[in-house]
Amino acid sequence: MPTAPPTSVTVRTRFRGPARSGNGGYTAGLLAACLGEVPDRAPVTVTLRRPPPLDVEMSVRAESAGDVAGGVGLWYGDLLVATASPGAFSREPVAPVSLASAWAARSAYRGLVDHPFPECFACGPAREPADGLCLAPGLVGPGRAACGWVPDPSLATPDDPTVAAPEFGWSALDCPGGWTSDLDSRPLVLGRMTARCLALPKIGHPHIVVGELIAEEGRKTFTATSLYDDGRLVGRAEHTWIAVDPTAFNP
Repeated sequence: MPTAPPTSVTVRTRFRGPARSGNGGYTAGLLAACLGEVPDRAPVTVTLRRPPPLDVEMSVRAESAGDVAGGVGLWYGDLLVATASPGAFSREPVAPVSLASAWAARSAYRGLVDHPFPECFACGPAREPADGLCLAPGLVGPGRAACGWVPDPSLATPDDPTVAAPEFGWSALDCPGGWTSDLDSRPLVLGRMTARCLALPKIGHPHIVVGELIAEEGRKTFTATSLYDDGRLVGRAEHTWIAVDPTAFNP
């Protein structure tokens, strides 16, 4: 019997992006799971309206108006934090690189030297593998970044210790997109993410994440990412990023 979608969401401090708010990809993945009527593994678009607060329960409500009619909203009291609705991709998946190239790209990861949000769950250099994803996406060509990733056992689904929960697939598909641009000199936060997980990442198994810069328009940056496992496409995403002053997000 299908499980009813969640009616509330809490983003724990472990899953922060900036120090005082939730990681965008992780939060988006949690909210995407609340769209029970969307066909399994179909693309979902999540728009972040404000920084997701940490360690508080947020309610999930059906939305019936505007561009998210038929979707859900994530609310903290009277504040709309994010919305989720059925989505669609605008381009083909980002092509993979070899696993050796993905791991080697760490030496080009600019976040190791200058990171606007060093505690980020997905790509923060201040995190340990059992606490964060520790992604290190370095450039492998103009506008292309890549990194390796081995999901830690702490990310496993409650009912299957061999695979990571879907929200961690969304997390891995997040930051490697931002690092295709000059994120260290022009800090960005996730504004919108359309993603699809075709399979759950395998715990303890090497994966490849690749990102591609699509365009930059004013404060907005557009990117795409793909997640691979042994040449198999595991998940993909497209993003809209917003340039920000990082001091507004960090203590």
